[in-house]
Amino acid sequence: MIYLVHPDFFSQTRLGRFAFLDPFNEANLDASYQLRNGYYAIADGGIFGKGFGNSVQKLGFLPESHTDFISAVISEELGIMGILVTLSLILFFIWKAFHIALRSQSAFDTSICIGFATWIAVQTFLNLGGVSGMIPLTGVPLPFISFGGTSIITLSCGVGFLISAERQITLTERRNTHANQQ
Repeated sequence: MIYLVHPDFFSQTRLGRFAFLDPFNEANLDASYQLRNGYYAIADGGIFGKGFGNSVQKLGFLPESHTDFISAVISEELGIMGILVTLSLILFFIWKAFHIALRSQSAFDTSICIGFATWIAVQTFLNLGGVSGMIPLTGVPLPFISFGGTSIITLSCGVGFLISAERQITLTERRNTHANQQ
């Protein structure tokens, strides 16, 4: 309770974290600069976009356009249709990971597949939620799309686990089919 009545609790820096609630308020212009430029990029793209490589916001108006706000650049270049295609590919990947988990005979493989699919789903939600202004910006990259060495390495390891689980399922099915034929 003492923390709430402390004079620094309502400082301008801390209140700036809530700039996503009203990014066009004149008191929040500095704190919401990136979110507003993301909105401009999304609005400029329209339904079909400006064309691949024709984004204006990524040329310096939108900070970190290659990491956190790559979905705003995709929206500007390829439009809402490009975002829908990107999102549908990510959702297909999540579905495939759950499908592998359901078919697996190993508890370890099932756990890895469900964990990886959940990780991709949460990371996608946090990125798209931050870019759309529904939740505060968190700095989470869009899986498989955003620039970043650590993100790509960890995602590649996760894909390797998925491939290994799928191969184990295939080998088990082949053994069972071969044993039934004899």
